[in-house]
Amino acid sequence: MRLSNYFISTLREAPAEAEVISHKLMIRAGLLMQVAAGIYNYLPLGLRVLQKIEAIVRTAMNEAGAIELLMPAMVPKELWVESGRWEKYGKELLRIRDRNDREFCFGPTHEEVITDIVRKHIKSYKSLPINLYQIQTKFRDEIRPRFGLMRAREFIMKDAYSFDANEEGAKISYEKMYRAYQNIFDRLGLRYKIVEADTGAIGGTFSHEFMVLANSGEDTIIYCKNCGYSANLEKAALKENQKESKELEKPLEKISTPNIKTVQDVSEYLNVGLEKIVKTLILKAKDFYFAVLISGEHELNLTKVKNNITETMPDFASQEEIERLTGGPVGFSGPIGLNIPVYADYSVKGLKNFVIGANERDTHYINANTSRDFIIEHYYDLRYAKKGDLCINCNSQYESMKGIETGHIFKLGTKYSEALKAYFSDRDGKLRPYIMGCYGIGIGRIASASIEQNHDEKGIIWPIQIAPFEVVIIPINTNDTLIVETAESIYKKLKEQNVDVAIDDRDYRAGVKFNDADLIGYPIRINVGKKAMEKNEVEIYIRSKRKAIFVKYDKLFEKLFDIIEQLKENNFV
Repeated sequence: MRLSNYFISTLREAPAEAEVISHKLMIRAGLLMQVAAGIYNYLPLGLRVLQKIEAIVRTAMNEAGAIELLMPAMVPKELWVESGRWEKYGKELLRIRDRNDREFCFGPTHEEVITDIVRKHIKSYKSLPINLYQIQTKFRDEIRPRFGLMRAREFIMKDAYSFDANEEGAKISYEKMYRAYQNIFDRLGLRYKIVEADTGAIGGTFSHEFMVLANSGEDTIIYCKNCGYSANLEKAALKENQKESKELEKPLEKISTPNIKTVQDVSEYLNVGLEKIVKTLILKAKDFYFAVLISGEHELNLTKVKNNITETMPDFASQEEIERLTGGPVGFSGPIGLNIPVYADYSVKGLKNFVIGANERDTHYINANTSRDFIIEHYYDLRYAKKGDLCINCNSQYESMKGIETGHIFKLGTKYSEALKAYFSDRDGKLRPYIMGCYGIGIGRIASASIEQNHDEKGIIWPIQIAPFEVVIIPINTNDTLIVETAESIYKKLKEQNVDVAIDDRDYRAGVKFNDADLIGYPIRINVGKKAMEKNEVEIYIRSKRKAIFVKYDKLFEKLFDIIEQLKENNFV
């Protein structure tokens, strides 16, 4: 590709709304252009990256036996009503009406559509298993789109769906996709970790996330070095290992705490450790109100609350609801005298003589004790795990790291097939629901995550597998005939060898071309300049090493192909 005939639009500064480094660099390097919040033009360089990611994903899916198709972005309401998700999915579902006042949504995911296809065309166990996938634009009406392609409203995703006749077959299909995803991330040249995850709005029995590791990642990974257990922050499990306190129970005492609302304020005012202060949180799930108790040193995990106590994602009660249910203002809630169920995190179990709100303004109880002073319906693991907590499997201490979710695979079971009455005939002629799995991977998210993992102060450092061009040739002086002819000769030979190469023949100063090359992140830069040519040499600059080597012209291609091979095999030399 001749860059003089190509569309390149680099910027010195990123726009103010760009928050994370990948968003800033994708805008500056001319990969993206914002149209509206969370909606982008993919400019030519950015599209080349996405197409290379798609090719890697498509190859791995085909190798795993999945079959590609393409479903519509716009889906009729009726299918989502059948599955029950029209009401449950929430405001992220982008809903529209056509000119005939019929309701549709723009698909954030396609379980309903694919199940409808299979129920109409596959009637017998003889046609199973089958795995169908697409690479398509998805839509989610994010409340706050941000971080560029990390949290966009319109994005490209590969989504696959497996259908099996029994649990054994479904397990095999899941394992195939697990291995296919490993192949994808290995071929992408990215450092990643596979973690257990909550199934969320998709549903199903279990799932795994594929996290690209990056210090800037918004997701926290909890893992154990000893046994290998790993999970995302929502899923990471904790044992019921709170030891029973040996303290003697003291009399319950009500004390004045004027203008003391927060846990930290209460701790300082009473000179009591956070672990002895118990927060009472009032929650609701539809019309069900309940309280959850948790130690002041921990944070409540609403996903765990949903999985253990309610079927739908709960929310915190409003100020008015808290005052109605407790009789006191926000900041002073406590479990004594409540007429709603009270549940507790394991961190409360075994505590004695702890501090709670008194459901009165500027008032707390000290020396509160369970059973004697109030009843707890049940104890659960309801908090976020953190570094230093004990592993659910082996009791070693958890470690933590940051990552970016780029892939997610689910074991769905019969959630959608039963809801949509999607049945097949088994060997005995009985109708049974398909056992399903679904498998998503964010194409744009992979590009963003790669940049978050690989960049420096000058710009992007692409793995060669997904770089917009593998090699860029820069003639230092386009007015020097010998330099231009040599650069053109190299360009021609590399094209003949099917190297993905560009030549920066734009009439710009060399410094501008070098800066653009570093910003855009070409893995290899060949600089053709007068000084090196006087020695019959060419300079090869390896972006990932920030290192230049000089090679005799007659050895250039041998050395270059060796570097390309090393980059492809080892990601970065």
